[in-house]
Amino acid sequence: MTGEILFLCHRIPFPPDRGDKIRSCNLLKRLAQVAPVHVGCFADDDRDMGFAGELAAVAQSHCLLRRDRSKIVAGLTGLAKREPLLVSLFDHPGLHQWVAQTLADRPIRAVVAYSAQMAHFVPALPPGVRFLMDFVDFDSAKYAAYGAQGSGPMGWINRREGRVLLDFERRVAARADISTFVSEAEAALFRAASGLGPDRIVPLENGVALDYFDPAADFPPMAHGDGPLLVFTGQMDYRPNVEAVESFARQTLPAIRTVHPNARFAIVGRNPSKAVEALAAQPGVIVTGGVPDVRGWLAAADIVVAPLRIARGIQNKVLEAMAMARPVVASPQAAEGIDAQDEMHFLIAANPAEEAAKINALLADPARAAQLGIAARARMEARYRWSATLAHLPDLLFGPQADSRAA
Repeated sequence: MTGEILFLCHRIPFPPDRGDKIRSCNLLKRLAQVAPVHVGCFADDDRDMGFAGELAAVAQSHCLLRRDRSKIVAGLTGLAKREPLLVSLFDHPGLHQWVAQTLADRPIRAVVAYSAQMAHFVPALPPGVRFLMDFVDFDSAKYAAYGAQGSGPMGWINRREGRVLLDFERRVAARADISTFVSEAEAALFRAASGLGPDRIVPLENGVALDYFDPAADFPPMAHGDGPLLVFTGQMDYRPNVEAVESFARQTLPAIRTVHPNARFAIVGRNPSKAVEALAAQPGVIVTGGVPDVRGWLAAADIVVAPLRIARGIQNKVLEAMAMARPVVASPQAAEGIDAQDEMHFLIAANPAEEAAKINALLADPARAAQLGIAARARMEARYRWSATLAHLPDLLFGPQADSRAA
C-alpha cells in the first residue's frame, strides 16, 4: 500500500493508563503497522506534554497542543454557535491549521478521527482519501441519560447536549466512509438512530493487554490485609465512576459488612473528586488516588466490582480484571458489549441488593470465586487480544491487502 494516515485524537495516547488512551494507543500502534501515521492531539496538562517523546517514537510527525479552553468559554461558544459543548471544548485554530498543512504536504490516503469531538477537524477531503470516524461510544445517548436523571440548569444542559450532539453525530457519520463503535450493541443503537446500515456502521472492539494484565506477570505485590477486599478501578473524576462508587460505598458495602464485618472496599484511580474522597470516612472504604501499578490491587482483590449505572461501550476495567483472573461482579450496564456469559465468566447484579447478595455468596465460596476467575482469564485469552480485535482495521481503512507493513 502507498500513502499515509492522519490520526486525530482528543488526548495524547500516552501513557495508556485510562480507557480512552488505552484504545487510542492501541489504534495508533496498529495504524503504524500499516502506513506512516501523522498524529494531531491534545494534552490536558504538563504531565501529558511530557509524553511527546513516546508519541514521536511512533508517529511520522505530530502536533501536540495544550488544551486551554475553559469550560465556561467552551459553553458560551457552543451555545452561541449552536454546536455541542463537547465539540466546543475541544477546539483549537492551531490544530485546524496543522491538519490543513498535513493534508496539503503529505500523501494522506486515510483520515481517522477518534471520538466525536475530533470530527470537526476533518475538512472536506479530496477524492481517494477515506474518512474513518471512530465514535467509540454513542456519546449523545450518555448525555441524554444524564439529562433524564437531572433537574435544574445541569439537567437542561445535559438534555440539550444529548439533542445537539446526536444531530452532530448523524451528520459526521453521513459524510464518513465508515464509522466504528466499541461494541456491536453500541453500533446497533447508532444504526437505529442514524438510519445508516451495517455497511457504514460497524463494531471495532476493545482488547486487553494480556501479557501485561496477567496474574503471572512480574509486578509489585500488595499486602492483602485483614478481611475480604473488594476493588473498583477507574478515573475517579469521571461522573459514571463517581456515581458507581458512591452507590456501592453507601448502599452495597454496609449490607456486605453485616455478613463480613471486616470487608473493605478500595477505590483505586487517579484524580478522586471531593465526593469520592469523602467516602474514605465510611467504614471499610479506602480511597487510594493514583497508584503506580493497578495490577497489585487487582491481584489482591477477592472480588472486583463494576457497579456502573450509566456506561457506554466496553469497560476496560472489566476486561483488565477478568484478564487478571479475578471474579467480577458487574452491573448490566458495565457488562453490556462484553462477549462473556453471566454466571460463567462473571456475575451480573442489577442493583445494590443483588450486588450484596452475590458478593456475599462468592465470599462464602472461595472455590466458586476461583473458578470464575479462571474462566474469566480464559475468555479474555480466547476473545480479547488487541491483535485479534484490531486485526481487520486495515481492511476498514483501505480494503483487503492493505496490511503491507504488518509483520
